[in-house]
Amino acid sequence: MRMRFALAGLVAALVATGAAHAQDFKPRIVRFGYGLVDNSNQGRAVRFFAQEVEKATGGKMKIRGIGNASLGSDTQMQQALIGGAQEMMVGSTATLVGLVPEMAVWDTPFLFSTAKEADTVLDGPTGEAVKAKLEPKGMVGLVYWENGFRNLTNSKRPVTKLEDLNDVKLRVMQNNVFLDSFKTLGANAVPLPFSELFTALETRAVDGQENPYNTVLSSKFYEVQKYLTVTNHVYSPWIVTVSKKWWDTLSPAEKKVLQDAAVKSRDFERKDTREEAAQALAELKTKGMQVNELPAAEANRMREKLTSVHAGIAKSVGQETWDSVNAAVAKARGGK
Repeated sequence: MRMRFALAGLVAALVATGAAHAQDFKPRIVRFGYGLVDNSNQGRAVRFFAQEVEKATGGKMKIRGIGNASLGSDTQMQQALIGGAQEMMVGSTATLVGLVPEMAVWDTPFLFSTAKEADTVLDGPTGEAVKAKLEPKGMVGLVYWENGFRNLTNSKRPVTKLEDLNDVKLRVMQNNVFLDSFKTLGANAVPLPFSELFTALETRAVDGQENPYNTVLSSKFYEVQKYLTVTNHVYSPWIVTVSKKWWDTLSPAEKKVLQDAAVKSRDFERKDTREEAAQALAELKTKGMQVNELPAAEANRMREKLTSVHAGIAKSVGQETWDSVNAAVAKARGGK
């Protein structure tokens, strides 16, 4: 009889625990905006994230991925998150510089030499500290995803040394760090919206541009560019963010599910993006592009030439952030 009562008590406790756990998750539809097409690395990672969240909440929390910039540009979606009109998004850290100046540190040319260095710094205390600066602005950063290393293409000549950039009309993003960097390296830097880039390359209004392999391939730049130089001059991170107004309405269990799913999606997205980049580079070679790697000595020459640009970034992000990031990079490289 005693055992029967004990078993009954245990079952009741388990049922009560399960009921309490279920109550931690309210039925929710979460709009997760992103800029690229559905069948992109962004789109695939958002779908992966959605599956993880739905599985962990028994289907109560449903993630609605909305791509193709249908909810607006990165900056428009950021404002929607701040106002509480949209729950989640993923976008470039570069577009957050107006809100959080410290985000500009990730635009530093030749900051990272390898993807492993980037992972170590972004996922470590320094990356977390920069990410945390979003909260007072109305957004919560969950994880960094990867856009990829940017590389040079042009129609004039292979870039094998610093001097090869002289007189190359190079399209750059409408971003002062990129503009100042390539001017300092000797190129004729031309700020231009991405939407106008293919036509500008086709008509020779500009000679070249810089983007990750995936973008070079998907945008068919190989049709109007002959030379691709593997420079890895800037590592471009994306960041998954949440509306703080909305985040503050969630239970601890809901927040944990989103954070855990974000970490899993980060690992999935980076692996997927890197595999896609390797495939894109191989395909660009078959499309007739002449590919060369910038020698390490020349990359060092470029890095040294950019001292004044680095000083400007340090001033805009704050010396403490600049020193912290560079110390983290040195540590990731095995330095002291």
